[in-house]
This record gives sequence, structure tokens and C-alpha cells, in this order.
Amino acid sequence: METPDVLVVGAGLAGLHTARLLAEQGFDVLVAERRRTLESGIRTTGIFVRRTLSEFALPPGLLGPAIRRVVLYPPSLRRPVELESSRDEFRVADMAGVYAWALARATLAGARVRLGVSYPVEGVRARFTIGADGARSTVARRLGLDVNRRFIVGAEEMYPVAGGDRAPTFHCVVDPRMAPGYLAWVVDDGRHAHVGLAGRPEWLVEPLPALLRSFGESFGMPPAAPDVTGGLGFGTEGVGAGTGRPSVPGGLGASGGPRVPGGLGALGAERGGLAAGSRAVRDGMGAVGGGSVRRRGGPIPVGGVLRRLACPEGLLVGDAAGAVSPLTAGGLDPCLRLSELAAAVTGDYLRSGDPGMLRHYDGAALRARFRGRLVLRRAWSGVRSRAVAEASFVLLRTPSGRAAAARLLFGDGSFPDAMPRRAGVSCTTR
Repeated sequence: METPDVLVVGAGLAGLHTARLLAEQGFDVLVAERRRTLESGIRTTGIFVRRTLSEFALPPGLLGPAIRRVVLYPPSLRRPVELESSRDEFRVADMAGVYAWALARATLAGARVRLGVSYPVEGVRARFTIGADGARSTVARRLGLDVNRRFIVGAEEMYPVAGGDRAPTFHCVVDPRMAPGYLAWVVDDGRHAHVGLAGRPEWLVEPLPALLRSFGESFGMPPAAPDVTGGLGFGTEGVGAGTGRPSVPGGLGASGGPRVPGGLGALGAERGGLAAGSRAVRDGMGAVGGGSVRRRGGPIPVGGVLRRLACPEGLLVGDAAGAVSPLTAGGLDPCLRLSELAAAVTGDYLRSGDPGMLRHYDGAALRARFRGRLVLRRAWSGVRSRAVAEASFVLLRTPSGRAAAARLLFGDGSFPDAMPRRAGVSCTTR
């Protein structure tokens, strides 16, 4: 029987970051990951915000060009709102590379990582278990901790694009029928185009892959091809075991093929043609190049940080803890910040044996620090009318509306700094 100090379940960014920090404190750490390779099952776009980039040591070679420009589109796609920051706000990472980098750092620090191993791990009895096993955490259920109950589901395809002199841009389409409770997006950083959408699963008018396919084809992306190369396929709730597919050459202005009956093609006809309205996006992007097309997606918890995150047997980090901005659904910055607090609290608890140390890992206190964003999430999640969404852009086009949008997109308040002011272990990566 193996008896490590800490068993970390899940080798995503939250799990590997926490494992490294604990190993650096001298603990015997074992990481168990059910995937056989970290290149499979990637569920995040990989957008890192300025605050994360400035405070955490991420490898520059794995980050795409900086993005300063965001364009917001109403359902009609007419008269979009363009916002531009004076600073580099976003960079899209090669997440397979980031996971490999995080794995190497955790291993170098002394953590042991086993791939292709499911939880509970046979023959292992740890002093403490950390659940970094995703939005639908098995660790949370087995330890009797809180579980995520509010989700949106998302899907994305990533295409190589030809370079050019256009400004890297984050295009966001707000349409509650196409992406109820969230939005659709095209992120073009000059190297890749990330085309995706997410929404409340109970309100989607078609299966998510069909909606994504129609949305992508509306912007000139190549039509779908059979999955043959091995990778990630979409399931009924986001993604499931499946295969990737080769790219289909063609420019972004090329014909996207037929629309899905009753889907976005029908919506486009309703509002005068989605293809006509999409020219503003399409004309600002490069041609699709050769190379693989990657798929990713899955459930995204948007109910905020869970209240009960820890018990004497273990705690939760990352998506398992609900560490996702409830309004923007960004999870990379929260997962790193909460992982640092988790490693500090776990270290203090294991060294002292005092369960009182776990009070520092307080989900209720974190929730209280972004109550306003939870209110806005609930309000936006209830909007189902395209007319209401269209009307909201009247306010968004005003100076005060543009300023509010800029604060939301370019501000530093996506997730509260989780590290409390207290004596203890310093677990920073700055």
C-alpha cells in the first residue's frame, strides 16, 4: 500500500500547479490522471488575461500574439461595438504545450505523475486528497463536499490561419438564441482562429456541434469533415471520447456549405442573412491555412466558487471548486490563484495536524468578494429574447456603456486574489 502525503486527482493546470507547490514544500505528492496523454481532452480555449500574464511565470514561447482589440456584436451583427486597450490584454496559449510544461515543472519539483489511472487509485491511501478532477468532480462527491450545479456547455474548433498585418481581435457575438446565457466567439490572433460558442444546455435550439458547425460556416470556416485523425469529439453534454479531423483547405471567404435546417441558417434568414452580417468579421481575418483542426469543449461551471471546499480528508481546486469567473466563464486565472491558496493551506494543515487551518480555505468568503458578478450572471442567463439583447446594444454604444464594457473586459477584477494576509508558506510563482 502506497501512502503519499497528498494525492492530487487530475493533471490539468490546477492539479499540476498545486502538486508542484506542495512538492516544493517537501511533501510526497502523487498525481493521478485518467487520461493517457495530456494532449487529449483539452477543454479550454487557453485565453490568458493580462493580470495572469503579469503575475505568473508562463513560458512566452507557448503564448500567441497579444490581443488588444475586442469587437462585440448584437444578434443582428450590425453596428458592432469596438473596444481597444492601450495594453496587451489577452494571449491564447498552446494548452497542450502548457500542460507539458506544467507536468515537467511538477516532476522536477519531486511530484510523481501517473497517467491512465482512475480515481480512487487502487493500492494508494493518502493522508490528504486534492480534487482537481473537473467540473463534475468525483472527489467532491466521495468526500461529501459541495458540487457544481450550474453549468453552461461550450465547444470550439481551432483553425490555423494565414498571417497578415491585421490586428489580433477577439470577436464576441451576443445572441441568446444561438448561445443562450453566454456568447459565440471568433478569436483571431494571426496564427489561429478559435471559433466557438457556449450556452445553457437546456435552452440550446440544436445539439451543440450542429450550432457550432453552422456558426463557423457562417464565417467562412471549412465545412465539417469526418473524424479520422484521433483527438477530441463532441458528446451530448460537451465533449466525449472521439476523434479529431484533418483540416479542409480554403479561405474564410469561401462558401461554408449548407446550413443545418432550423438552425443558424434559419436564424440568419430571419434577420436578413447571417452570412451578410458576418462580413465584418470575415473581412478582418486571414485565410484558413493547412494543418490540423482541433476540437475542444465541455461543461463550464458558472455558479461561482463552491461554499464547502475542504474537509479533513481533502479539498477541491480548479473547476472542481467552481473556480471560474461566473460572468466571463474564464477559469485559468482563478485556477492558478486558488491553487496557490490550496497549497499553502494544505501545507499548514499537514504540518500542524490542526483542522482549524482549513478555515482559511473558505469558499463562502471568496463568493462574497464577487457577489456583483454572480448577480449579473443570473440576470444575463435569464435573457432569452434576441430583441432584448439587441436593445442592450443601444446602451452599450453610449460612452458610459462602452466604459462599462471596457472595465469588464480589460479590468483586473475577474477573480479575487485568493491568498489571504497571513503568516505561512509562500507559494508564489511570480
